[in-house]
Amino acid sequence: MSQQEDLKKQAALRAVTLVASGMTVGLGTGSTATHFVAELGRRLAAGELARVVGVPTSRATARQATALGIPLVEVPTAGVDLAVDGMDEYDDDLDAIKGLGGALLREKIVAASAATFVLIGDSSKHVKRLGEKAPLPVEVATFGWQRTAAALAGLGAVPALRRGGDQPFVTDNGNYVLDCRFPGGLEPKAVARALCDVPGVLGHGLFLGIARQAFVATEDGVVELTSGAAR
Repeated sequence: MSQQEDLKKQAALRAVTLVASGMTVGLGTGSTATHFVAELGRRLAAGELARVVGVPTSRATARQATALGIPLVEVPTAGVDLAVDGMDEYDDDLDAIKGLGGALLREKIVAASAATFVLIGDSSKHVKRLGEKAPLPVEVATFGWQRTAAALAGLGAVPALRRGGDQPFVTDNGNYVLDCRFPGGLEPKAVARALCDVPGVLGHGLFLGIARQAFVATEDGVVELTSGAAR
């Protein structure tokens, strides 16, 4: 295991300590979230936790959780008690860009339903301003996607259709993803509002005002952050 991967694992292990018996837990997607799911499965198998059910944010996470014996359910009407997921970027307010793994729509549905949403990852994902490193993923309907891309360009984006080999990448929901760069700078709140008005846009990777806590792995150990206190 690489040093960076070990750091991600340590952050995930800290987040698992928030899980209590009887909880419904949102299970994130991606390299850091896999460590969280693995440890949750281990604790359930060891009897350290009981009556915990998971809500997976992707088919890949569902497969991992099923293999570990974690019972799965659909998102309950009342939401989930806790959701834990990785991030592609995060800022000092714990606003984040997510979705480079393609699960952004399901991830946001679960995160927004959570009584507590927690980010996990390593400090290399920290930015002063969202969009510095990662593109903004936007999930769009396949029908008319080129017109949707043109509409996104009108918002100042340079959209690129994500590909999986020779074909367009298709999400678990059967949609395409447009990865958007903003050469003029990304204004997260304004862009998030504008995207809601674009026909064909089904979801985007701006997670604003959702996370209030994060476990971030640094070379000096895992740091627990709260909104407005990230470093």
